[in-house]
Amino acid sequence: MKKPVLIIAYYWPPAGGPGVQRWLKFATYLPQHGFEVTVVVPENPDYPVIDESLLEQVPEDVSIIKVPINEPSRWSSALSRKRTKNLQKGILPKNAGMLQRAMIWMRGNLFVPDARVGWKSRVLKAIHPYLLEHKNPTVITTGPPHSIHLIGLELKKKYKGFKWLADFRDPWTTIGYHKHLKIGASAQKKHERLEQEVLDHADLIIVTSPHTGKEFASKTTTPLQVITNGYDIEAAQTTRQPDSVFTLAHVGTLLSDRDPVILWECLSELCKEREDFNTDFKLQLAGSISDEVIASIKKSGLENKSELLGYVDHQQAVELMFKAQCLLLIEVDSKDTQAIIPGKIFEYLASRRPIIAIGPSQADIEQFIKHTHSGHYFNYQEKIALKKHILEKYELFKNSNNEGNSHPSISSYKRELLTGTLAKTIAYTWE
Repeated sequence: MKKPVLIIAYYWPPAGGPGVQRWLKFATYLPQHGFEVTVVVPENPDYPVIDESLLEQVPEDVSIIKVPINEPSRWSSALSRKRTKNLQKGILPKNAGMLQRAMIWMRGNLFVPDARVGWKSRVLKAIHPYLLEHKNPTVITTGPPHSIHLIGLELKKKYKGFKWLADFRDPWTTIGYHKHLKIGASAQKKHERLEQEVLDHADLIIVTSPHTGKEFASKTTTPLQVITNGYDIEAAQTTRQPDSVFTLAHVGTLLSDRDPVILWECLSELCKEREDFNTDFKLQLAGSISDEVIASIKKSGLENKSELLGYVDHQQAVELMFKAQCLLLIEVDSKDTQAIIPGKIFEYLASRRPIIAIGPSQADIEQFIKHTHSGHYFNYQEKIALKKHILEKYELFKNSNNEGNSHPSISSYKRELLTGTLAKTIAYTWE
């Protein structure tokens, strides 16, 4: 008899972006380990990006419970659809107008921990029959949005005979954008109290990076397990450079604070100093990009060298990765982002193309790149080294020798293998 697992998640197809991939794939592979999987998702969500192609990947042997949700973003969209969508994506303008400042303040102070907190009561009511029918299930909540964990917390207070695993794809009170939400003292205390309650009441905490694991270990005695994100695409069969121009590609959101000015400066200088580089070079950006980042690119004189594709579906994103000469990974220059290992890096690995990463010093991602031999990492003070490295990659490209990564550690990040770790983790909570 299969063991019941109930996964409660906000992001689910047709939501786009890397956040949806983690539990879509875990739900796909868990039945192979003897689990009966049911997933609770919103019935009528207002997702910031849509990727209909992901609906085809939802497994048939997984039961879905859809629960209606009232999204505050719908009424705020009546004031400004673009500003609302940008806020949902985490794109917070540096020079916000009065309306934007008001929306940011409301998001940070009226909706704690986030704007989906009102969904909790509906989910609790909707899953009551499931909890009566299934004996000793494992309940898994995944955030952000971290209000999903409050569902697990409430269940823990009301019911007995189940185990609760809280999965943190990102930190909570130390997440990078948290400090930009104009959170007042009262709301901040509530965030910290709720975070502590979740950490203390869960039977086990899952995190995606060692840094977040250390942070939570300093706050609670609840057992912790690091299970990174991964990839579920077929890895490239060759490490040879693709047949293309010298393309540096970034796939994913570029927030206002994630503006690698030193990179734009390096590329601009190389275009001016080397006629051949200027002829061969192309900057390719796929995903949502803030107005501030676009302005920086224009200021650096790279507008005519840039291809701004906007959001593309998952398959298109993968194709872009495989065809690029080098892949760009950009993180905010802040201590708050040291714990972030972006989900897209695992498909970057599968593409086997060299990674050029820029971020804060002592970040988990730096050690990850070194461990996988997948590229080079630079902090925001290393402009000279960054420029030299790009030029070295270009020279390799000109000699048809810009080889990709063949390190065997890449295969350990397959989603199917990571699900095996999750299955053992679930079993551990029942020992």
